Amino acid sequence: MAATYYFVTDIEADGPSPLVNSMLSFASVALRDDGVVCGEFETVLRPLAGRGSNPSTMEWWADQPEAWAAATLDPQDPATEMKRFVRWVESFHGTRGFAARPLLFDGMWIDQYLRLFTDTTIFGVPYWGPVVFSGLSLDIESYAVGVFNRRGMPRPYGPVPADWLGDHPHTHRAIDDARGYANYLSRLFAIAAHAPRVAQDFLDG
Repeated sequence: MAATYYFVTDIEADGPSPLVNSMLSFASVALRDDGVVCGEFETVLRPLAGRGSNPSTMEWWADQPEAWAAATLDPQDPATEMKRFVRWVESFHGTRGFAARPLLFDGMWIDQYLRLFTDTTIFGVPYWGPVVFSGLSLDIESYAVGVFNRRGMPRPYGPVPADWLGDHPHTHRAIDDARGYANYLSRLFAIAAHAPRVAQDFLDG
């Protein structure tokens, strides 16, 4: 039976919009559905021509000098790096899903850059074109709401205990944050594996 992989991804940008700002860096951790980390990807990107940075975002970066240095060191051509990212993702044979915390923010950036520089997408369906992540995506905090049977909306920016992040500090360096959230998702998988089979019984009819 083919494995399922979740590509837990974190991005850093110079503003909130993938249409007018630029992604500075991103990193992805390939997490198999049994909780085992199977690989990592990390890159720093050159800002896109004709785009500007967001003043409020840059004020925030001014208070994060180490993270800013990591997000801007030796930037590479975005077209080359996005194609390299797709090749890396496709090297994992099985079902591939994109995962982030929050999915809406990180996912829209990766999706836009895939659309700009490759012939693949995240948020699409196969008859619109190739979908590198099997058309699947997972918001990690929404998944946690289901695992813990909580009510109410997820809190995508709420604190997570350090040990649940695998003691990876949340530094706003993309690879550090991706590693932490991959560990968080792995912990959630372990809890879900011991949960009652109510959901599976429902799906099985």
